[in-house]
Amino acid sequence: MAKQSDRNNDGRLIKTTDFLLKLCHSVTSVLTEATHHEINFSPMVQQITKTCLKPDIGCFVLFDGAFSGLVVINFSGEAAMEVYSNYLINMGLPKEELATVYTSDEVGNVMGELMNQILGDFTSKVSQELHTSITQSQPKMLTLNRQVRISVNANLDKPKAFRVSFYTEKNNIFYMELAMDSTHFIQMDDFSPREEVNPDEILANVAAKQTQEKQVKEKEEQANQNGTQDDADDLLASLGL
Repeated sequence: MAKQSDRNNDGRLIKTTDFLLKLCHSVTSVLTEATHHEINFSPMVQQITKTCLKPDIGCFVLFDGAFSGLVVINFSGEAAMEVYSNYLINMGLPKEELATVYTSDEVGNVMGELMNQILGDFTSKVSQELHTSITQSQPKMLTLNRQVRISVNANLDKPKAFRVSFYTEKNNIFYMELAMDSTHFIQMDDFSPREEVNPDEILANVAAKQTQEKQVKEKEEQANQNGTQDDADDLLASLGL
């Protein structure tokens, strides 16, 4: 009871699993929006001792800054092809122009791009909600035919590792693994999350402002032309012409 009271006095406690949940939400929101097909994750998380790249397609990203970690996502060939196909079809690419096998370089490139979007969404949310920042490495996507244990220098002192299951609309399964320092953030003072910057909204506002300025300028030029014509007419009228 005393520990709970101290926590309430000191502020909100943000734990490793809170970061895991934010990352899970980034995976589902980015992939669902990119493919226009529902992606969900299991509410049960498995604590593991190590992270591994596994067949058929695996990808890993390192992040560093306020805390360090490693993210691995392992797709089966079926799951990768479903996500890849839905994404490019949603982008307007004809189905007959898509790659037909998950070992294609194009599939790996697209899945790497989506992984980059997922981690970008995650780092942005961490920055906005917690007023801290982390940076990510370029995603590395590999096509594998056997399990590979990933061993990289991620600056992890006391790492904790977790695995979460995700499933596509066609019930193809893929897995995300997260290894990061066992860390706690304690909120010491009240603050509001930073306002999210939407690049598309900024560009739309700039375009709208430019259009408005152009319309005002055109009206002024038209008014000046009309005024000049009226002055010429008055002059000719005064001369009796």
